[in-house]
Amino acid sequence: MKIMESGEDYLETILILKNKGKAVRSIDVAAEMKVSKASVSVAMKNLKKGGYVRMNENHEIFLTPEGRNLAETMYERHLLFSDVLMRLGVDREVAVRDACHMEHALSAESFQALKGYFLKNIAELPE
Repeated sequence: MKIMESGEDYLETILILKNKGKAVRSIDVAAEMKVSKASVSVAMKNLKKGGYVRMNENHEIFLTPEGRNLAETMYERHLLFSDVLMRLGVDREVAVRDACHMEHALSAESFQALKGYFLKNIAELPE
């Protein structure tokens, strides 16, 4: 099942919240993403159907292995692009917003090439 950009954003948000060491529920995702609980409900239904998340009887959200893999991929891309843009002098808020768009647009091959280039040349970029 092909996942849409918004679905990837939900998975990434779940990962980030889970990494903070707490239970993740729809209300937490809604607050973090600044969207309605109804939007999260629809997204969770679609992500469950696609096999990316599961929920327990307490409505806690868990990433499946496939969901975790995709979330980690998006988050890695987001962190790299945000960092590079900020090192190039882009305002943090703009860099984070732009990185969010960039993370979804590239193929795995192009991302790996850019990642290799950035990591090889990162010492040349200002902090």
